[in-house]
Amino acid sequence: MKILKWLDKNFETYFLITTLVVMVFIVTLQVVLRSFFKYSLTWAEEFTRYVMLYQIWVGASIAVKEDAHLRITSFRDSLSQKGQAIVELIVIVLWTVFAVFLAIKSGQLVNILFTRGQLSAAMRLPMGYAYASVTVGCALMAIRLIQKLYKLVRKFENKELEIKN
Repeated sequence: MKILKWLDKNFETYFLITTLVVMVFIVTLQVVLRSFFKYSLTWAEEFTRYVMLYQIWVGASIAVKEDAHLRITSFRDSLSQKGQAIVELIVIVLWTVFAVFLAIKSGQLVNILFTRGQLSAAMRLPMGYAYASVTVGCALMAIRLIQKLYKLVRKFENKELEIKN
């Protein structure tokens, strides 16, 4: 159980830090090799591009966890506390449905790419790995949204309806 709590609290953060360090190292190595040795790594740019895709989607998950996504709240703010909670509940449910839908559809696309054997240009890796970033990110967002939904329902039950902006 401690491992699950640790993963819940830290997974995205450590993933983003680790991948950023790896990207900085590879890009720096590429610059040094190109500038001083007139040699370049053929795979470096492609690798960092694909890692950045994962960072974007995992970062979207962290933004869900920390309520950092951009929102327009003028309508919601004009409602009572109960009205705000109901609107928040509807938004989270719709967002969860969309994230699950996108995870499923992107998973189907990844499966097609693996089946067809399409490879990346420089690294010669299956393109399914690059496209899987959408599946992973949406699945993580759906998990975080379900956690938010659970907390909001618990607030409803305990009559603690204050909504964070």
